[in-house]
Amino acid sequence: LLILSIFLGYIMIWIMMPTNVFWLHWSPRIHAETDSMFFGQQGANILVYTSPILLIATLGCIYLHLDRYTGDSNNRTTKDSRFATWARPVFVRGPLGIVSWTELSFILMFIVLLIWSISAYVHGMFKNITRQSSSKIGELVWEVKLDSVALMLGLVGNICLSFLFFPINRGSSILRLVGVTSESSVKYHIWLGHTVLTLFTAHGVCYIIYWATTHQISEMLKWDRDGISNVAGEVALLSGIVMWITSHSLVRRKIFELFFYTHHLYIVFVFFFILHVGFSYSCIMLPGFYLFIIDRFLRFLQSQQRVFLISARVLPCHALELNFSKDPRLSYNPSSIVFIKVKSISKLQWHPFTVTSNSKMDPHQLSIVIKSEGTWSRNLYENLSSPTPIERLEISVEGPYSPTSTSSYLRHEMLVMVSGGSGVTPFISIIRELVFIANTDNEKNIPRIILVAAFKKSEDLAMLDLLLPFSRTSHDVSRVQIQIQAYVTRDKNPTTEKGHKTIWFKPSVSDKPISVVLAGSRSWLWLGAIISSSFIVFLLLIGLINRYYIYPIDHNTYLKYSQAARSTITTSVLCASVVITATLAFLWNKNKNNKDKNQIQSADSSNQVPEPWLYEVDRELGSFPNQSLKRVTTVHYGERPNMKKILSECEELNVGVLVSGPKKMRQEVAAICCSSKNLHYESFSFNW
Repeated sequence: LLILSIFLGYIMIWIMMPTNVFWLHWSPRIHAETDSMFFGQQGANILVYTSPILLIATLGCIYLHLDRYTGDSNNRTTKDSRFATWARPVFVRGPLGIVSWTELSFILMFIVLLIWSISAYVHGMFKNITRQSSSKIGELVWEVKLDSVALMLGLVGNICLSFLFFPINRGSSILRLVGVTSESSVKYHIWLGHTVLTLFTAHGVCYIIYWATTHQISEMLKWDRDGISNVAGEVALLSGIVMWITSHSLVRRKIFELFFYTHHLYIVFVFFFILHVGFSYSCIMLPGFYLFIIDRFLRFLQSQQRVFLISARVLPCHALELNFSKDPRLSYNPSSIVFIKVKSISKLQWHPFTVTSNSKMDPHQLSIVIKSEGTWSRNLYENLSSPTPIERLEISVEGPYSPTSTSSYLRHEMLVMVSGGSGVTPFISIIRELVFIANTDNEKNIPRIILVAAFKKSEDLAMLDLLLPFSRTSHDVSRVQIQIQAYVTRDKNPTTEKGHKTIWFKPSVSDKPISVVLAGSRSWLWLGAIISSSFIVFLLLIGLINRYYIYPIDHNTYLKYSQAARSTITTSVLCASVVITATLAFLWNKNKNNKDKNQIQSADSSNQVPEPWLYEVDRELGSFPNQSLKRVTTVHYGERPNMKKILSECEELNVGVLVSGPKKMRQEVAAICCSSKNLHYESFSFNW
């Protein structure tokens, strides 16, 4: 309730911002109360725009921490069922892709906010523009209105920019509060990015036309000590346009490296945006970017650790299974995501992959599957499949990043999992999780599973061998009712199966098991502490700098000390506050984790991280097919799955339909689910 109250108050600020009541009454009064020698005019904007969201993020961390201990799985399942209707797709085909009722509601509310802001700004700006007023400044009416429209486009674009960084915050407590992950919300970042650059480009073009028609083209080279810096805005806009062009799906999917490297121009974009409008006004968009900085720096700290790669299985279908050593205290939910960087292939590129292992079934091991479909993955596959043996790969890992909950799977009588090609990987971890629950909790009703897997060639059927781990496990697979319908679309007959190739690596002294960045079960508390403490440190430092360095020079007149210098100092202090607090928290947790690990190992040697020579049994098992799964597998050659027929046969049941595959497949399944109340659609497609 406290979080909701703060959020509603924050939304009220956005609603009132375009009005004269806000600018003529509220804002002057707030500035009069908060203007001081310590923070100057920017203190009011920090209080109004930045602090509410950071407070929500901190309270969200506390809530998520307490929810780990007070959350009841049965109540959670009931809650999932209650809101299942809102997750149903309402639009299947269109420019926005598959859109659920929940997404549609938020999209409509956001559009209403934009329309309201545009209309309010235009009404407030245009009502005082007359022939008399425009003639006094030597301009035509339409030229004055064009100037106002250009300003309005920039103000509305800043609204979209304020939300741009939230969807890509991988460890965000705010995203977890609303029940989404950064992987599933990437599309919101894409939508907002298109809107932001459209508005800002129109903002820049309108000003260029205005300056050209009023013979003020020299304004493009203007960089005032106080006020708007046009040159900074142009640099920000150009860097944004480069990111916009290279992020188009055609470029991103065909030349991923170009998209990846140019997208780092966001640093240039944000910095020069702050110089363009000043730090005080940029406080409107600061909260999302502030949380993104914290998240990004924590990921940077984790990525500096080299992880222990135990083995790699090279499949005949040009796919790899990488098995990493992990800290047994590290737990994650099914369909989690990790980002990996292989230094020998690229020193900068990070690529996301679904975790196929189960943290409960494989406490010492984390596995991912990589299909050779792009330049980066193809190079990795060729390196590992070459005749020359590789003793070690230097790999860094970020994550894992888990979805909000897994209990929603248990509310269904049946799960129909539809995959295309490598899209089967999210379902591997889900199936293993259900196998584990079936063997450890007899009171839970495990849904029946139908896996519909479509592949192009016969050799791709080897992906099904990964459904169950080859590591030592006592879990009985027969406790889960599973049926596999595999479709090979391009081959009409089975081909000769090739064997798997397993590579065992020798670890370096610097290689460590994958572990959490912050302390296990208290990670949310640590994140909340970093958010709040870094913000407090920022306020203390900037207050002291303003009071004893800037204020004695210009006494809050903003005439003697340039806005660019003031904004640069404030931005640098903000980044330094995050770096200092996050580094201290990381080092504290790293030292504590090492002590706890040493205590566990000394108390019980069986809990030590397994060494490669302990996997001798697995080496033998890796050469045998999984007989228990082959008995329930039916392979169809030369045909595609008839999803309408498959789903209609189980329409009488409460069915959860999980889809991971190409866009066309997702749209087909989503369209079928729209016409049935018993089919509950969930997509695992990511927009990387």
